[in-house]
Amino acid sequence: MIVFPAIDLKGGEVVRLAEGDMDRATVYGDNPAAQALLFAEAGAQHLHVVDLDGSFAGRAENREAVEVIVEAFPGYVQLGGGIRDAKAVEGWFNLGVARVVMGSAALKDPEFVKEMAREWEGGIVVAVDARDGMVATEGWAEVSDVPVRDLARRFEDAGVASLLFTDIGRDGLLQGCNVQATVDLARSVDIPVIASGGVKGLDDIHMLALQADQGIEGVITGRALYEGRLDLATAIAMANRA
Repeated sequence: MIVFPAIDLKGGEVVRLAEGDMDRATVYGDNPAAQALLFAEAGAQHLHVVDLDGSFAGRAENREAVEVIVEAFPGYVQLGGGIRDAKAVEGWFNLGVARVVMGSAALKDPEFVKEMAREWEGGIVVAVDARDGMVATEGWAEVSDVPVRDLARRFEDAGVASLLFTDIGRDGLLQGCNVQATVDLARSVDIPVIASGGVKGLDDIHMLALQADQGIEGVITGRALYEGRLDLATAIAMANRA
């Protein structure tokens, strides 16, 4: 199981939001490349980066920050936030991003996302962001009437690398990951699932690792790392044992 430390970008700074609310951002640094290197030094081989401004704008808003992260980090960078057309997808892959996360596009134009998954084999991750069980888009500002499981099943056999499942109601609140909902989703589809939202400590890593054989590919963690509640090296070691 992979542990993805998260770097969320807002105005070029490293931040974490509470429940996806841009007005509830906590700034943890102004040097994204340095933060990426710290995660690498702790043993991270994978990094999850989000252009938060881009999620709302529908286009890249923190490109320079992403560029320096990709240049600095020796492992694989997974990027999401406002990536909604073929030119953007190609541009990020050409820059060196390993995987691209698509959320709003997955709901509004699933055929396009499937096309990208075929063109960029193993490179497309579909974000399945949930608020009360329904898919949220546009930087989580809009909630649809589509159940999470229904959206996930649209991408069966489409060639997407994995599903990124986030329980928005827990994101950034350190209330614990919604392990049961994550496992239920993983069991309902044949696509690996990455857990996200609310990780507060090693207990979450342990519980998810126990379910790795159910289709849990990894877990994303942010605030718990920045606030010293979770030691990244220990979490990676625990996940590797899974």
